Amino acid sequence: MAAIARWCVTHRLVAVLLWLAALLGVGTAAVVAGSAYSNDYEVPGTESGRATALLERGFHGLGGDSDTIVWHTDRGSVRADAVERRMTAVLDEVAGLPGIAAVTSPYGDIPGQVSEDGHTAYATVVFREQADDIPEAQAQALVDTAKAAERDGLSVELGGSAVALTEAPGGHIAEVVGVAVAAVVLFLAFGSLAASALPIATALVSVGIAYSGIVLLGHLMTVADFAPMLGMLVGLGVGIDYALFIVTRHRRGLKRGLSVAEAAETAVATTGRAVVFAGATVCIALLGMLILRLSFLNGVALAASLTVVLTVAASVTLLPALLSLIGMRALSRRERRTLAEHGPQPELPTGFAARWSAFVERHPKLLGLVAAVVMGVLALPTLSLHLGTSDQGNGPATATTRQAYDLIADGFGPGVNGPLTLVAGLDGADDRLALDQLPAALSATKGVASVSPVVYNSSGDTAVLTVVPDSAPQSKATSELVDRLRTDVLPTAENGTSLDVHVGGVTASYDDFAEIIIGKLPLFVGVVIALGCLLLLVAFRSLGIPLKAAVMNVAAVAGAFGVVVAVFQWGWGSELLGLGSAGPIEPFLPVIMVSVLFGLSMDYQVFLVSRMYEEWLETGDNRRAVRVGLAETSRVINSAAVIMIAVFLAFVLSGDRVIAMFGIALAAAVALDAFVLRTLLVPALMHLLGGANWWLPKWLDRLLPRISIETPESREAADARGTIPAQRVTAAAATPAPAAEERNDDVRDIAG
Repeated sequence: MAAIARWCVTHRLVAVLLWLAALLGVGTAAVVAGSAYSNDYEVPGTESGRATALLERGFHGLGGDSDTIVWHTDRGSVRADAVERRMTAVLDEVAGLPGIAAVTSPYGDIPGQVSEDGHTAYATVVFREQADDIPEAQAQALVDTAKAAERDGLSVELGGSAVALTEAPGGHIAEVVGVAVAAVVLFLAFGSLAASALPIATALVSVGIAYSGIVLLGHLMTVADFAPMLGMLVGLGVGIDYALFIVTRHRRGLKRGLSVAEAAETAVATTGRAVVFAGATVCIALLGMLILRLSFLNGVALAASLTVVLTVAASVTLLPALLSLIGMRALSRRERRTLAEHGPQPELPTGFAARWSAFVERHPKLLGLVAAVVMGVLALPTLSLHLGTSDQGNGPATATTRQAYDLIADGFGPGVNGPLTLVAGLDGADDRLALDQLPAALSATKGVASVSPVVYNSSGDTAVLTVVPDSAPQSKATSELVDRLRTDVLPTAENGTSLDVHVGGVTASYDDFAEIIIGKLPLFVGVVIALGCLLLLVAFRSLGIPLKAAVMNVAAVAGAFGVVVAVFQWGWGSELLGLGSAGPIEPFLPVIMVSVLFGLSMDYQVFLVSRMYEEWLETGDNRRAVRVGLAETSRVINSAAVIMIAVFLAFVLSGDRVIAMFGIALAAAVALDAFVLRTLLVPALMHLLGGANWWLPKWLDRLLPRISIETPESREAADARGTIPAQRVTAAAATPAPAAEERNDDVRDIAG
């Protein structure tokens, strides 16, 4: 690490130009290539996936995205001559638009598309392609053409995945707000405009390259459309924080009298090690999603990991180059003046941080209990977590997709917004006879509101019919109906024939995806926890540190999900925040959030415990190690947490429900992690456990590889003291060395 920093400082202009060239080159390539995102929830081998494939083969084009045009009149009927003429003309115009495969009008022979009260009607519009492959211009043309029919007393709204493309949030308000708040916090922490600008500059360059890289990645594999925004959210948060830690260490070196080059090299060689280690834990947690073997999540994992890797690389290469360029301006004018007048001064923890550290040392049991109660209360809503896929009924009340959803639900029943598509492969007259009898059996099934007539393709080897549930798409009753059809009704109809009927449609595909995610979630969480613990075990040579970290990470995740459930599932303030109505939590959210949250939680664990570990190696005094480590890191950890929280909460302004879920979950997790767990519960537990925090069996110590994240001076001090036998660690920790005792007195005096 020191050699890398030395090269970057010596060749600072080259280092900066290389990063800028990468930003320009990758950005240009992304602009030329364009985006190719895909929200493909279907998993190969599921029944809904087979239904979609059969529908596309049998009907050649009717497997495209299906959208709706809904019109409503408060006075009169939608069957009135003026309304019918107007809407028929609009539907004919829509049928001629590019990309449209078919339009089904309620004024034809198809029953059921006009509400019983006559105030609402809808037409079905089928595109030739799935929503991911539909150009936004085609979707916008549909919206503009249909909306042109609106007149006083006649409202027209549109729903569907293609229409939702026209409501995708634009601009970068969230990023601007998050960066602005981060800049203010950094300036207040450093008092230097130059120093506060460097973490932001470093993060923006690395995240910019990552964003463009994710765009290019979408051409090579399935990448969800929210992956770039998620990568930017995580990248800005960790990128600014990583740079903050290094700049803080660099400023400390300058105050100790080191030259600019020496301070930058020392900062990267010490804190930079922790940054690389913390980034590695985040990437390992993210890449844990690959074990699920779901293409939808593979792209998200690689996209987010790419962002973290680039932010770490920029922190240990670009940042030292920039630090050498600004020179002593990394310190404020007052700090430079004090340094010139009084020379280097020892920097001891002072103020609230030192007093808080001493307070935790005196009352570990009480404070640990308070922290545990707080985390337990916040985690309670997680027990009612309901995984499902939110739909356009959960969108903002002003969105045309939300209004179309509500009009259909009010006029035709909730199930019309999520019909089930039954697709059958036929082989002979017996299959066709059995299929003709199926609608009657379906109509008599519990939970079914209506069944459409069977439609055959031109060759007669494929048929399709639609089943409308009597419950909303997100309802548990609808999921139970899907299971009932697959396990009871359809096998009975197929008995004695070669008829093969599959239940598909958006609702069924979401259920299949959620079932696979839930089934693999325990394995995924176990692997992520195990890998994180293994890394900490190797780094800190202790059994207690990784075990406490695992428990703390689970607590942070549970507390964050409690907040998410309260806001999004229970609807506490969701409409007020412009996030739409209450609804289920996306099935992929736990997987992605566990990855990200475990990684971010490990960050604070590494930065806090690594300083304690340094002190432990130097003194062998657990109480001093915990007290000094907390006193010296709590301020920078809290500053970093405030920045992360600001960046994450700013993404609520994105207007995207999924990204808002990520933002609120991450902000809640960071707040709980920094202000409750790492500065309260963790040090309280470490005080209670004493020297047992650092215990490791000798045989295991010999087997483990060595990853050095502590400073060389700390290791030299530990070697000079000699190895403390495992069975005597606790006793040694309780009896500090004389030099350590003197320093303890200094910290106690400062703490007040």
